[in-house]
Amino acid sequence: MASIATRRLAKELRDIQMNGTPAGIELIEVNGDKWIMGIEVLGESLYVGEKFAVLFQFEPQYPISSPIVTFMPRYTPPPDSTSSFDKSTVYTTPIHPHTYSNGHICLDLLGPQWSPVLTVTSICLSLQSMLASCRKLERPPDNDRYVKSAPDNPKKTRFHYDDDTV
Repeated sequence: MASIATRRLAKELRDIQMNGTPAGIELIEVNGDKWIMGIEVLGESLYVGEKFAVLFQFEPQYPISSPIVTFMPRYTPPPDSTSSFDKSTVYTTPIHPHTYSNGHICLDLLGPQWSPVLTVTSICLSLQSMLASCRKLERPPDNDRYVKSAPDNPKKTRFHYDDDTV
């Protein structure tokens, strides 16, 4: 019998393959419990023309518990990728007040506000919105300190969610 996570991921993948993704979001790679999604912020924003790769790692408790979601600091699409991501470009993490240089993201939907009704696509839309609303290209004030001591899994970090204006 397939686990809840396996069934849910199969359903989400089927939905993406049959219905596609919203504008500016695409599926780049699927490798078991790891998916790579691409995000491009559309319209007027500080990130015009930039694309970002987002790694989703799913634990057996998904969707009861949130996936591990990080921007990929140094990502190059595989040569056989059919995505719109240029295979000769190394993609990096966005410079944003809620995104650390190691790719960790301070977003309450990935922590205390997680809900099992959220999907890979809805998380990507939230990240796209977070980037689109950014008014200043800067890292979190504690970026250097955090990156030096951060756990591999950002879900083990106790982020302080106090600024939803960026």
